[in-house]
Amino acid sequence: MPGTRKLGKTTAQRMAMLRQQVTDLLDKGRMETTVTRAKEIAPMAEKMITLGKAKDLASYRQALAFITREDVAKKVFDEVAPKYADRNGGYTRITKLGNRRGDAAEMAVIELV
Repeated sequence: MPGTRKLGKTTAQRMAMLRQQVTDLLDKGRMETTVTRAKEIAPMAEKMITLGKAKDLASYRQALAFITREDVAKKVFDEVAPKYADRNGGYTRITKLGNRRGDAAEMAVIELV
């Protein structure tokens, strides 16, 4: 599912971090992170919204297998996905902010459109 960026972590650590960040993004609708992480999060979040548009038990269970909190999965299916019913993809937007002061990492805001 994710691209080829390893983000300096082992596979298990990377997947746990990405799952948590996708869950937080879907819960709050907006988050600030590094550009590379945002580029990894976007396709995963879009897939979860696409599963939410299907509205069947199989897609709900697939979403629950990835999203770390059940209340967020329910929110995706009940609130988030119906907003994008007439839209074919492109549910997220990445806006670059500049460099972080401490380590000069390039920062970005990823948000649901």
